[in-house]
Amino acid sequence: MEAGTMAHQFVPHTVDDYDRWRAAYDDHLPTRQEYGLKELGVHRGADNSNDITIVFEAESLERVMAFAESSDLKEAMIAAG
Repeated sequence: MEAGTMAHQFVPHTVDDYDRWRAAYDDHLPTRQEYGLKELGVHRGADNSNDITIVFEAESLERVMAFAESSDLKEAMIAAG
């Protein structure tokens, strides 16, 4: 990656209940920060408000992939529904 470029990750996901998911997502902020992820937005579907897309920015693709593959993220996603 060239100097000054950032990695971006678009994460589409359908949750069981947005409000429950959002509370768990907000609680997971310290972990995202540990991986150097900056949230650029959480978007909800127009037809189904439980369809979400999260947009992240990070210094490198390696950091994004490490977060995406972490057991902590998998556990948080299961708990959040």
